[in-house]
Amino acid sequence: MSDHVIELDLSCNNLNGDLHPNSTIFQLRHLQQLNLSLNFFFGSSLHVGIGDLVNLTYLNLSNCYLSGNIPSTISHLSKLVSLDLSNYRHLEQQLKLDTLTWKKLIHNATNLRELHLNRVDMYSIRESSLSMLKNVSSSLVSLRLGEIGLQGNLSSAILSLPNLQRLDLSNNELSGKLPKSNWSTPLRYLDLSGITFSGEIPKSIGHLKYLTQLVLSYCNLDGMVPLSLWNLTQLTHLDLSQNKLNGEISPLFLNLKHLIHCDLGYNYFSGNIQVPSSLFHLPNLSFLDLSSNKLVGPIPVQITKRSKLSIVNLGSNMFNGTIPQWCYSLPSLIELDLNDNHLTGFIDEFSTYSLQSLYLSNNNLHGHFPNSIFELQNLTNLDLSSTNLSGVVDFHQFSKLNRLWYLYLSHNGFLSINIDSSVDTILPNLFSLDLSYANINSFPKFQARNLESLDLSNSNIHARIPKWFHKKLLNSWKDIIHIDLSFNKLQGDLPIPPDGIEDFLLSNNNFTGDISSTFCNASSLYILNLAHNNLTGMIPQCLGTFSYLSILDMQMNNLCGSIPGTFSKGNIFETIKLNGNQLEGPLPQCLAYCSYLEVLDLGDNNIEDTFPNWLETLQELQVLSLRSNHLHGSITCSSTKHPFPKLRIYDVSSNNFSGPLPTSCFKNFQGMMDVNNSQIGLQYMGKARYFNYYNDSVVIIMKGLSIELTRILTTFTTIDLSNNKFDGEISEVIGELNSLKGLNLSNNGITGTIPQSLSHLRNLEWLDLSRNQLKGEIPVALTNLNFLSFLNLSQNHLEGVIPTGQQFDTFGNDSYEGNTMLCGFQLSKSCKNEEDLPPHSTSEDEEESGFGWKAVAIGYGCGAIYGLLLGYNVFFFTGKPQWLARHVENMFNIRLKRSNNRANLNRRRMN
Repeated sequence: MSDHVIELDLSCNNLNGDLHPNSTIFQLRHLQQLNLSLNFFFGSSLHVGIGDLVNLTYLNLSNCYLSGNIPSTISHLSKLVSLDLSNYRHLEQQLKLDTLTWKKLIHNATNLRELHLNRVDMYSIRESSLSMLKNVSSSLVSLRLGEIGLQGNLSSAILSLPNLQRLDLSNNELSGKLPKSNWSTPLRYLDLSGITFSGEIPKSIGHLKYLTQLVLSYCNLDGMVPLSLWNLTQLTHLDLSQNKLNGEISPLFLNLKHLIHCDLGYNYFSGNIQVPSSLFHLPNLSFLDLSSNKLVGPIPVQITKRSKLSIVNLGSNMFNGTIPQWCYSLPSLIELDLNDNHLTGFIDEFSTYSLQSLYLSNNNLHGHFPNSIFELQNLTNLDLSSTNLSGVVDFHQFSKLNRLWYLYLSHNGFLSINIDSSVDTILPNLFSLDLSYANINSFPKFQARNLESLDLSNSNIHARIPKWFHKKLLNSWKDIIHIDLSFNKLQGDLPIPPDGIEDFLLSNNNFTGDISSTFCNASSLYILNLAHNNLTGMIPQCLGTFSYLSILDMQMNNLCGSIPGTFSKGNIFETIKLNGNQLEGPLPQCLAYCSYLEVLDLGDNNIEDTFPNWLETLQELQVLSLRSNHLHGSITCSSTKHPFPKLRIYDVSSNNFSGPLPTSCFKNFQGMMDVNNSQIGLQYMGKARYFNYYNDSVVIIMKGLSIELTRILTTFTTIDLSNNKFDGEISEVIGELNSLKGLNLSNNGITGTIPQSLSHLRNLEWLDLSRNQLKGEIPVALTNLNFLSFLNLSQNHLEGVIPTGQQFDTFGNDSYEGNTMLCGFQLSKSCKNEEDLPPHSTSEDEEESGFGWKAVAIGYGCGAIYGLLLGYNVFFFTGKPQWLARHVENMFNIRLKRSNNRANLNRRRMN
């Protein structure tokens, strides 16, 4: 019977197990067509016996989970016309094709018309080896080599094969430029996505007049889309997303009458699409994505009659005006995304019941929640967060939407979500619920067996965690990975995290009691934030052993005992914040195993130890706060070649440290030298993975005030060694930290003079050297610190004339009091001779213009404090801001009058 079998199709038959060498298939010597695709031969390799089927013209083994090396005997199949060995994405084990087998195959199979090897491992093959394809150039019609690991420069030769109609080279490590000529004119399908090109789309693309599908996404292309592209009138699928293309949306889009799928998202397209609104008049268009561009103006009101639009994504642009009526009524519409625009007006009632996904978040909309949404029975995704909705919505109404997967109503401060605790809201398919920053009158009661993410943070919930919630965590929600209940007024014992949880955030509540040992079962934790509660007891030792835990924040509780001594090698901790507790004992040296650590805050505890110089090996550490403990001894840094290379915040204030200032540390603080302040926009510490859930914070003394920075700028740098017992002189080395914004060495026993090198700290905003034993004169060069808005040199032994000019003209008596040998207009004690006053450091240009730093500094010193604090995202501050008021009472009128007089004098000279 086997002699008569010439065609065998077993595709999609749920076949599994090994493709055994003794299989009958390899005995079918007359077989011409073999299709085993879409089966489950997990881990099975392709046997050398495949080469015995020499009559094969068609071989399809795609997507059947084969792995291992493709045998060289496959090159014996010289009659092959079609070969498909493509594989699924993201498989750990793949088929592999080496260079020798590749060359033999292409050399022998000269009749190949279709060669499909997508996601076959061909990393050993260079792009130059594709030149072998000239051997099949006359026959090859379809070539798919996507995601095979191909490297090198893309040759134009492969794009000019004379009969090629389908070409896929997507997601390879290729580079180069798109050819300006020699395109294969029969091409109908072209996918070069994921290749790193340079330059623009060439005009020659217009020669591909038969092209129906063009995919150039993720290609690093820039410039404008050439007009010739709109000559490709047969296009049905166009994807230019994720590039750097710019210019306006061309009205020539109207030429593409057959276009079904259009994706121009994530580029720099700009302008107004209202006139002409060509894209919205294409009769066959079903998919339209213009998201993440710079498009402005209103969304077109008119669209083509009998429009087939089913997916419309216009999110993350700058569209304004109201939502057009067709968005509410178009029968074919399945998905509508208008997120992150400047749209205004009400959300109208919907009559397009086919709608499955609706995204309107982050707009300037207002009005009541549209009741018609509860009639959209096919709805799976609903995002109305940050839309200024008002009124009252009954939470149990969402039970009508039993297909709902994602429900986001966050950041709607005027919307009250009414919770009836006696009614179960049944959401059988819900994966994610976000009611954060909403008004909820109680803890919502709902059933959602598939829940993966729950965010009720900042929702003004005053209650205890209900019993049903505890039961769901322990028994029902097996897939939940994210829970955020922070910033409420929840009371009682902590809920126990489920075993598979990744993010567990319960900070800023009123939870009491101990942290249960059952937390040790949640070994998949990535973020654990229990900060700002009233927790007592000890920190579970097991937390240090968690392999995935990156953020551990238990600050501002009443925890006692010691810091866990279980941190092991290979952990991925990035933030450890245990400040504001009652922890005691020594610092565990196993913290040195936290090689990814960026923030370590153990301040405001009762820790007794010497300085942990073994932390200097942590190459990623940026914030180190050990303030307000019982640490003692001297501080040195010398055991490693580059100690603390990225440190930017160094706070060891209010301890019992003694000896000289840690100069050996200062000279290695590369993170405080030459920091780039020209970066576009404010950038804060924190990884993108958890940026929406957690922000690094730190408490510091800034300009005499205790301040909590709720987010930390990547350019923020400060050193605080105050309230210790340091002695000796201030080294000139400190002047090398030219990005430093704050320096506090107050209340120590420091002697000597103020070093001239402090004038090199041109970014310094506050300097506190008070309550020391400093002597000598104040260096005049310090007047060049143009950003200095707080200065405290009081209670020292300084002498001579206080320098004047620029910021120094804004500092009053409290900056210098207790220095009996100082004199100047800033003090009640004036100098004997005006000639003794040091010269101003203002430039001739300032004198001639009549507008200098003196007047500017007054405004800066008094007003900029608010802007500076807001820029640092201050949460709260305590203390009396005496430095802020000093010029309001004493200096403002005097200095302003002098500045005005000088300006008038200059104008008279000019006249």
